[in-house]
Amino acid sequence: MILGIILAHYIQFSFQSLLYIIIGLILLLSIYWLILRGKVNDSPFFGILAYLCMVGVGMMTYAIENEKLQKDHYSHLNISENYNNVTFRIKERLKTDSYNDKYIVAINTINGKKASGKLLININHNSVNNSLSVDDLIYTSSKFEVIQKPLNPHQFDYSKYLKLRQVYHQTYLESDELLLISNSKTTIYGYADALRTQINLRLMDAGFKDKELSIINALLLGQRQTIDKTIYNNYVNSGTIHILAVSGLHVGVLLWILNFLFRPLLYLKYGNYIRPLVLIIILWSFAIIAGLSPSVTRAVTMFSVISIAMHLKRPANIYNTLVISAFIILLFKPTFLFEVGFQMSYLAVLGIVSVQPIIYKLWKPKFLVSDKLWQIFTVTLAAQAGVVPISLFYFHQFPGLFFISNIVVIPFLGLILGFGLLVIVLALLNILPEFVVTTYSYIIESLNNFIAWVAQFEDFLFRDIPFTILQVLISYFIIIALVKIYKTKAFKWVSFCLFGIIAFQSIMIYNSFASNKDDFIIFNKSRFSIIGERQNDQLLVHHNLDSLKQQTDNVIRNYKVGELIDSVSTDSLQSIYRFKNKTILVIDSLAIYKNISFKPNYILLRNSPKLNLNRVIDSLQPEKIIIDASNYKSYVTRWKTTCRNKKIPFHYTYEKGAFFLN
Repeated sequence: MILGIILAHYIQFSFQSLLYIIIGLILLLSIYWLILRGKVNDSPFFGILAYLCMVGVGMMTYAIENEKLQKDHYSHLNISENYNNVTFRIKERLKTDSYNDKYIVAINTINGKKASGKLLININHNSVNNSLSVDDLIYTSSKFEVIQKPLNPHQFDYSKYLKLRQVYHQTYLESDELLLISNSKTTIYGYADALRTQINLRLMDAGFKDKELSIINALLLGQRQTIDKTIYNNYVNSGTIHILAVSGLHVGVLLWILNFLFRPLLYLKYGNYIRPLVLIIILWSFAIIAGLSPSVTRAVTMFSVISIAMHLKRPANIYNTLVISAFIILLFKPTFLFEVGFQMSYLAVLGIVSVQPIIYKLWKPKFLVSDKLWQIFTVTLAAQAGVVPISLFYFHQFPGLFFISNIVVIPFLGLILGFGLLVIVLALLNILPEFVVTTYSYIIESLNNFIAWVAQFEDFLFRDIPFTILQVLISYFIIIALVKIYKTKAFKWVSFCLFGIIAFQSIMIYNSFASNKDDFIIFNKSRFSIIGERQNDQLLVHHNLDSLKQQTDNVIRNYKVGELIDSVSTDSLQSIYRFKNKTILVIDSLAIYKNISFKPNYILLRNSPKLNLNRVIDSLQPEKIIIDASNYKSYVTRWKTTCRNKKIPFHYTYEKGAFFLN
């Protein structure tokens, strides 16, 4: 089924063709089964047909989720390029950026016609009085804009991420452009959001401050939008970010508490059926409140299967449970397969159940405390074995002190979560004592302080590690081979492991040769200019960034990691650059270009020079005009018109992305 989802994701298939093929395969499988029923047969055709059917099911589930196949999807309507009258309902609140509050909304009507589909709306911070709630029905008149693709090489593709969530356009609004039609709740997500809002209001009234409240929201309600960036980065750098994503650990603690609370139900006549039903309802209610993220969905599905198996007195195989949960989730949400949270959640659990028993057997502690710490250490190490390759591919860093932070945090996490659930219940009942607020605030503050202390040892945080998808696949091949060597002691797996190591080395050698090339790059950076001169695995960067921007900006870091650059040096911006046999003249705010004894191939306009571009082109006759994002947009509009009239090519980095010569 996973193979089918991958095929449907990368190859466009006709929905009708898929439907006919799957019906045909199922009919063939049924006929073949009827023929073979009760007979001994060694033919592989039944197995092949069954596999093909499941590939078809995977492709079909992916196609069914595609909202563009709906006749009333807004992409099939005649949408104005200017302004459209739209009514929409808030579906999800996203993390805010420096300028806007962000929401994903479901479209109800466009220009008076019934429509469907999702849209990203950005509401200016300065104009918002009150944040919007899930299920609010709103009217506005707005212009739809295509979500911009990355403008610099190896930059995170936000448009691709939103496309997986069926969001293709966005709009920018002020609060006075919104008319609230209704704020009544119509979905379970709306009620869940209302409950979260109510919990937050009660906790604020009780005396919790913003920092503590944001951690409570992440730990217990699955909402990380309000976490301070510094605190969030501390959790990332210390290797404990997983505790802020509601997952198996959180659901396991909740299930343990629920099992204890509902034990009396077992004394009823049908208690063995009532208790698992109650537990599953509560677990899924918690998952909905936590936002149904991939990790919490995986955990709740797994624990639901385990809970049913336990009460039916059936043995629960952890690998079967994992596969059943993945099958159920992907059947309804096939795009989860491409989400980092889903991938890392399953790989972490696979690492724990496969690798942890092997590491744990290496040492048998005599005392209970040392045994528990050894268990935590081995679980943490095994989880890292499961997620390190994929984590390096996505995030290009590895926290060297992860085992220290996890050994300290995880033993107390059950207490923190259990205490937190009690705090929420007492807050909702309006009976939360002040000393409980003070105590829990102190616990959260101590947790943040410890995480910050671990994160400060930056020498143990290995950053900017280049890692390709081929290296990921071969790394997992080697890990599987090592586990098989331990379990089977077979020479075949030793051979596979050595083959994997040789393949990994070969990829590294290939990567080092592939990085031997020369490039001249004009990057896109709003209000600044960044020019890169690459020679093999060395990069010289000319820029006018201030010291703070240099530390926080990812443009050069992304390029360095993506292109396997070994070293980066910096210099100030120059007026003339030579690359191969090409000359690039830079004209800045001083607008100096007269009395030049050569004719440049390219002219870069930066920092809004006040000049007559007609005269510049007539005088210097360049092949192309390049405009970076440090210029005023009004100037850029005028220059583009001049270039069109002169029939000379121009490249505006804010629209076309970074400019390359190679």
